[in-house]
Amino acid sequence: MKKKTRVSAFISIIILVLLALPWVPASAQIQVVPVAPSMSQAEGKAPSEIHPLLQQPQLTEKLQNMQQPEQQMGSAQPALRTRPSSEAISKFEQFIAGESVSSVSTNIRQFGYDLFKEPSSFVPSANVPVGPSYVVGPGDEIRITVWGKIEGAWHVTVDRDGNVSLPKIGVVGITGLTFEQLKELLHKEFSKYYTGFEMNVSMGALRTMRVYVVGNAQNPGAYTVSSLSTLVNALLQAGGPSKTGTMRDIQLKRNGILVEHFDMYDLLLKGDKSRDARLLPEDVIFIPSVGPLAGIAGNVRNPAIYELREETRLLDLIQMAGGLTSVAFKGRVQVERIADHQFRKLFEGDFYNIDNDPEKNFLLQDGDLIKVFAVIDTKNTVTLAGAVANAGDYGIISGKTRISDVISLAGGLMYYASDKAELTRVKVTPSGPLTEQIAIDIFKAAEGDPQHNIPLEINDYILVRNVPGWKLYQTVSILGEVKFPGTYTIEKGERLSSVLERAGGYTDDAYLRGAIFTRARVRDAQQHALAEMTTRLERELLVVGSQQVSTALSPEEIEARKVELEQRKKFVESLKQLKSTGRMSIRLAHLRLLKNNEYDIELEDGDNLFIPMKNNVVNVVGSVMSSGSFIYSEKAGYKDYINLAGGYSRYADENNVYVMKSDGTARKLSNGFLNWNVVSSRWEVSSLTGDEAKEIEPGDTITVPEKLDRIAWLREIKDITQIMYQIAVTAGVAVKLF
Repeated sequence: MKKKTRVSAFISIIILVLLALPWVPASAQIQVVPVAPSMSQAEGKAPSEIHPLLQQPQLTEKLQNMQQPEQQMGSAQPALRTRPSSEAISKFEQFIAGESVSSVSTNIRQFGYDLFKEPSSFVPSANVPVGPSYVVGPGDEIRITVWGKIEGAWHVTVDRDGNVSLPKIGVVGITGLTFEQLKELLHKEFSKYYTGFEMNVSMGALRTMRVYVVGNAQNPGAYTVSSLSTLVNALLQAGGPSKTGTMRDIQLKRNGILVEHFDMYDLLLKGDKSRDARLLPEDVIFIPSVGPLAGIAGNVRNPAIYELREETRLLDLIQMAGGLTSVAFKGRVQVERIADHQFRKLFEGDFYNIDNDPEKNFLLQDGDLIKVFAVIDTKNTVTLAGAVANAGDYGIISGKTRISDVISLAGGLMYYASDKAELTRVKVTPSGPLTEQIAIDIFKAAEGDPQHNIPLEINDYILVRNVPGWKLYQTVSILGEVKFPGTYTIEKGERLSSVLERAGGYTDDAYLRGAIFTRARVRDAQQHALAEMTTRLERELLVVGSQQVSTALSPEEIEARKVELEQRKKFVESLKQLKSTGRMSIRLAHLRLLKNNEYDIELEDGDNLFIPMKNNVVNVVGSVMSSGSFIYSEKAGYKDYINLAGGYSRYADENNVYVMKSDGTARKLSNGFLNWNVVSSRWEVSSLTGDEAKEIEPGDTITVPEKLDRIAWLREIKDITQIMYQIAVTAGVAVKLF
């Protein structure tokens, strides 16, 4: 046990040391070589395969930082690029999606600088083979293998004087030679002493060298780079030109002589790297100031700010931007120009015949902004709706396309289409729009009758009506204790007794008084009523609560009011979660007695009837000591069942106990001869209520509400008891406060 504790403590110390090391000041020049696996080794492996130290987020980030030496191109690791979560939507994608492309956004950036935003992965690898033009220099390792009449292998490094020393051959000067020339020289030197041999020459470890990136660079300075590096590699390592530096005339200087001009646009726009010169030790890369700039925004493929070089015309700029998009409007181009560094002026043009018109294909100036607009979104369509195979918008030729043509394009009429259709047409008049409705016999129009098959105009609306009262099927569900439960189709006006007869009538176990009938239309109405009551409560509770918080004086009172306001919000939120049942109170009877009874209602599509088995149980819920279900007894009153549930709880409202009857109705339970009806807001005499039903029946639920006056902020709401009762009955639940 002690051994495990010591090991755990030792591991903890190592982790703490590793976490602290990256924060050591750079001036201390402490080199840290992590023992844990490198991040490149951990990539792509399952968590169980990764070293435990690398699974800690903080340590992972620090190890990544330690594996990125500053300004060391030869040893720098490629940075991992993260793909953006969502790519920008193109103008054509917007157009296809039906979104507006008419606006021109001028939120554009200077072109090309994004290439240098992140550390690049263009660093040359030390393992790639060198080309024949590679110039050998001090520090390079040369590997020579000879076989045949003689055999041998030598690994030699070029010294500072540019020489290598070989057995018997002696010292050979090779500095300044290309790799191809080196192989020829070595073969020639060996041939002086040996015959009948073959030779292979390759490069081993390559030297590093120092170059300078100066001028308007993002990170100017001296950089140690691989001998395989080119001008672009060094620029990428230095972060590229700054926004004040040119992309079009990057200069490479060697021994004070300008040896190369490099245009980064050749690489970015054409993929041309032919002028990307190989670097030599002590080379200087100079980035002059940026040249003239012109922006192009709107419907070109790559809107951006471009650097101009020499004489650049409008078409040249459009080509740099990738050309016009497929939705670009050739009839308009807008130019904003800064005149004499004093003010901005604007002029318009178009792209028609721009190739042959120098005035349209004008020379650009520094600071120009070109705006290319989208095509005008005009629809030459009509709308076809109603009893057709494929309703929707259809393109027409105004005055030529007729109704029969559109019907044919839509796949024809549906079999339930009536002969009556209506065409709505809006005409533009000097006094305003004039709407006209034209009655059409759609069957005659489809047959080509010229009186009804009239020519269409743009924006016409054609409605093909269904036959009157059309609906394919209307269904109701009859479940529970019927002989053939299931879903039944109904005809218009069919009543409940008729469907019950089709379902075979009731079984012997059916408990008719507990039948549950629900209707979608009623559910929607109940939910709307619930929402209105909840909104009223929310408005009253929260407004009063906010006022009380604002008028509180002491910090203790303010805190108490805030707690109270939070309780109000939670209470209102709980009421918003309630869902109505859509239940209608219905009293079933023998089918012979149900017919022509007020409860023999006309059925609607989606109605549901569930007839349960007789449930010889009475439920007790709400503010009692222990809610539960108890065996029904005809001799027992509601108080007997409450006593079986342990009696009233501390905050029970004994004067407002009510029962949710098994048929979906609710009634206040009498405490005496004279009782207050919360719903009707009146006093009632128990014997004169006109209700012949027993006080408690099988399947009933006795609900004991909580006293609302115990909560101060609820006493402030007018008719709160009645509101809570209505909510409970509508939702079919007992609302619990806290």
